[in-house]
Amino acid sequence: MTNDSSVPAIEVTGLRRSYGGQVVLDGIGLRVPEGTVFSLLGPNGAGKTTMVQILSTLIRADGGVARICGHDVRREPDRVRAAIGVTGQFSAVDSYLTGEENLLLMGRLHHLGRAAARRRAADLLKRFDLVEAAGKGAAAYSGGMRRRLDLAMGLMGDPRVVFLDEPTTGLDPRSRRDMWDIVRGLVGRGVTIFLTTQYLEEADQLADRVALLHHGRIVAEGTPAELKQRVPGGTLDDVFLALTEVEA
Repeated sequence: MTNDSSVPAIEVTGLRRSYGGQVVLDGIGLRVPEGTVFSLLGPNGAGKTTMVQILSTLIRADGGVARICGHDVRREPDRVRAAIGVTGQFSAVDSYLTGEENLLLMGRLHHLGRAAARRRAADLLKRFDLVEAAGKGAAAYSGGMRRRLDLAMGLMGDPRVVFLDEPTTGLDPRSRRDMWDIVRGLVGRGVTIFLTTQYLEEADQLADRVALLHHGRIVAEGTPAELKQRVPGGTLDDVFLALTEVEA
């Protein structure tokens, strides 16, 4: 795995994907530096999840090149998987296992030794405020607790890049803000976050850079402040509406 700091955490050029005659991603290009939050913003069906699935090696692109920490997702999938963690829209938590058991299961999948897995699980349970619930079945967890556990499971392999696909969908406002604090903490440790969301406020709060995805194309990219300047006095909501109306 490369440690060259000049290598971006994520680099994509000309990425394309279609399902039948439906173009989902139409020549996407982007570059995400290490230790930053990049937010891909768009409505349902915009192609956000497809983008995450390609970058995390779950599906193949029809064309283009994508690299994670310098590794080609098509040619070096094992190296890419070793560098990433993924938290999808739908929880991967096993409701029949306790919180600790879910983490230890992920530890085995990452080929951690028993002692190392227990140490890692204990650290994550503490970091995500789940120590008291560690021995309880995940079926009894609240939505916010399940989401924290789901993210903790994605961190058992100590990834350099974490993909969060709409991680706060369905959470109450307090749980959403708790998740934001977790994301900020990860970035503070040098982790790169690729965040997809429908929530403009979320992108505004967390992202160093935001890309607006519409009809399979990125119609604008920049810092939240730069995008707001595109519509004088506007919010990200105004920017998105203005740009998508132009593209419609």
